[in-house]
Amino acid sequence: MVFMVFMVMEGFTIEQQQYLKGFTSGIAAHRDLPFLGQNARGQFTNAPEESVEPTVYGTPVDELSKEESIKYEQNGLDCWDSLMSQAQKGEFAEGGDLFRFKFYGLFHVKPAQDSYMLRARIPGGQMTSAQFRGMAEVAEDWGGGFCDLTNRNNLQIREIMPENTIHVLNKIVNLGLTSRGSGADNVRNITATPTTGFDQQELIDVTPYALGMHHAILNNRDLYGLPRKFNIAFDSGGVISACADTNDIGFYAVELKEGEHGLDAGVYFRMQLCGITGHKQFASDSGVLLKPDEAIPVAAALMRVFIEHGNRTNRKKARLKYLVDDWGVQKLLDETQKKLAFPLCYLEEDACVKMKPKVKHSHLGVYEQKDGQYYVGLSIDEARMNSESMKLIADLAERYGRGEIRLTVWKSLIIPGVAEEDLEALKKGIVDAGYYYSGTAISGGLIACTGNTGCKFAATNTRGQATEIKEYLDGKVELDQPINIHLTGCNHSCAQHYIGDIGMMGVKLKDEDGNSLEGYNIVLGGGVDDDQYVARDAFKSIPFEKVPPLIESLLNYYLTNRQGKETFAQFSRTMDLEAFQETQNKIAS
Repeated sequence: MVFMVFMVMEGFTIEQQQYLKGFTSGIAAHRDLPFLGQNARGQFTNAPEESVEPTVYGTPVDELSKEESIKYEQNGLDCWDSLMSQAQKGEFAEGGDLFRFKFYGLFHVKPAQDSYMLRARIPGGQMTSAQFRGMAEVAEDWGGGFCDLTNRNNLQIREIMPENTIHVLNKIVNLGLTSRGSGADNVRNITATPTTGFDQQELIDVTPYALGMHHAILNNRDLYGLPRKFNIAFDSGGVISACADTNDIGFYAVELKEGEHGLDAGVYFRMQLCGITGHKQFASDSGVLLKPDEAIPVAAALMRVFIEHGNRTNRKKARLKYLVDDWGVQKLLDETQKKLAFPLCYLEEDACVKMKPKVKHSHLGVYEQKDGQYYVGLSIDEARMNSESMKLIADLAERYGRGEIRLTVWKSLIIPGVAEEDLEALKKGIVDAGYYYSGTAISGGLIACTGNTGCKFAATNTRGQATEIKEYLDGKVELDQPINIHLTGCNHSCAQHYIGDIGMMGVKLKDEDGNSLEGYNIVLGGGVDDDQYVARDAFKSIPFEKVPPLIESLLNYYLTNRQGKETFAQFSRTMDLEAFQETQNKIAS
């Protein structure tokens, strides 16, 4: 008598799978059953007696990309013993562990720096002052004595040596934070409107959803199995942009009026998909309208579809965008629907109340909250804070605020919950700490990636050159409207140069004698949210020494030729570049 055994292992613990594997192997040995094969997810399947080529979600193992092969050999979450061993020996990771350590947020950034950079996970950019002070202590004790603010509401610590990695990771967990999944092929830090919960304009407090998404990722091991990195953002409808439309999934709060389209009145999320501005693409509306409590299960289901069907052979084609390019949005949603216990609701975008415009540079300055208190946004030069200053800011947040700090995607921070009578004392404390509670029309939107002082991919010193641009333009150009200038060191576009009024991508150049120069390709007219636009190509291969005067000329040309209160973005999207160049040539001659 022949017994046929078919077992689906999903849902079992590792211990249960090991037990069942041994149990069924024993049966097969005594009953002459067919060999039970195991697929890439650790599930058992009926298989013929001859060997079957192993696959990862249908991709043969010998066709996997380098990074996929590393993950196939060992899951990045399982490298803790290697982390411990390397720390004890005081040695950097080698081979596949260089990639796996990114699952714990550790990046060996050689040759820019022969040390580790650690990226935390701070969902929605929301921190207590104690956590902020604790991160300063981590940087002071085991890093370079400073933290960098990122454009994902996040913090990074640099100059960590191998022997200190475990101290850093343990201290972060003790602070109530984590770095798990903050690098490699994982869902990156969940971003959100930084003023959510106290924003006068917002439709809903998205804090529970940003936190819920964060914990859903941390507690579902399979959600660490993505083919490539993945970004998710929640926009509350508030005054400050979270750049949600630059994410793989962007949830935008919208409002429906009572009785419309057979749906209850209230606040919903519209789901946008496939933002990847480094590839000149914003997220676009999917047609799906979600109740707020449906957002997390839908995102998880969609990610699982991406996990099962995303490209694992070509890293350049492994983002969600490329799966949708192959399938179309509707097939992606149909496959997502199969994993849900409730039907997706489709509703045309025009049926929702139009999103209120964002206020440019509202991440800086003093603003009233909906509860009558105030928040104060701080400008951080080069998005870098030393440990001592961080402690001072944490003290100010406790003394004059509610002991909370919010990080923004604009590489700035916010102290909320300030009583009106405490505003002047707080502003003085901010200045005494070496920071500002306002910015100029230019400095308030000057964004730079890490640059070649800390990143091996960057062609230019973006941080230092952003400061040079600010200092050069100070006093030379007086703008009555704020603009954003974004400097990114390479085509990865970590500073999202395509959404800047003026966007700059670093390139290596040669002078007439063959000497290496740092330069930029420049794009114009970018915007996000209600002013969404991919910046247009304008100038190629400009040596940096010529960039500040070029920007000065651009801004003056705008002030001279604009129509009324036309913004720089509106003007530059249609400006005659040849006419501008002719003006430049006349000035030069």
